[in-house]
Amino acid sequence: MKADIEAKIVLPRLSEAVFLCRRNRFVGEVEFGGGRELAHVPSSGRMTELLYPGAPVYIAPASSPGAKLRYRILMAENSGHKVSVDSLLPNRLVYRALAEGVLPELEGYTRIRREAAYGQGRFDFFLEGAGAGCYLEVKSVTLVRDGVALFPDAPSERGARHMEELALAKREGFRAVVLFVIQRQDACSFSPNSAGDPHFGRQLSRAALAGVEVLARLCLVDLEKVALGGPVPVML
Repeated sequence: MKADIEAKIVLPRLSEAVFLCRRNRFVGEVEFGGGRELAHVPSSGRMTELLYPGAPVYIAPASSPGAKLRYRILMAENSGHKVSVDSLLPNRLVYRALAEGVLPELEGYTRIRREAAYGQGRFDFFLEGAGAGCYLEVKSVTLVRDGVALFPDAPSERGARHMEELALAKREGFRAVVLFVIQRQDACSFSPNSAGDPHFGRQLSRAALAGVEVLARLCLVDLEKVALGGPVPVML
């Protein structure tokens, strides 16, 4: 078995900037290079504890020549810790970990299918191999309070629906797993953010009672890479 942290996403060269405001869910304004720039925010989460006026952030040039905005915000700081804010990165990171065989909880599968249709929606992955196939949903976590990683940071009907659908998949005989990827390394445990989204908290607890496996893992984050770290306890 390879070491867990071999699964990593190498980041483009990052430059430090100062966050000024959020124009909308996906556009932020930063101070950079002596002026103001608009930058893509690659997440619909609120992230008010990360993206506030004066917050240090790290930006990279747009990933495609035809992008409307010249920069994208990929990282922020919170309590001295680097936090990846790209909500799509955990999916890429988990895919790499699955392909490299460095997720012991999900080993033994021989085929990885992405964006797997189920009912009227989709899960991030469907894993095939010996035994029942496995539906896997990956969730990005950036909020940590008092050492506890929390999801979601704003009410998420989509997230609650995914928990219901995972429970249904489990009842239909599939293996069903939700993996919360904490995009920072200062959490000691994971819990649903039931205070911020009680509906999601209830649905996650019901899914767990139905046999859905609830996993959470840290990330090791620096200015060069985001690597998948070790598991943390899940407290429902």
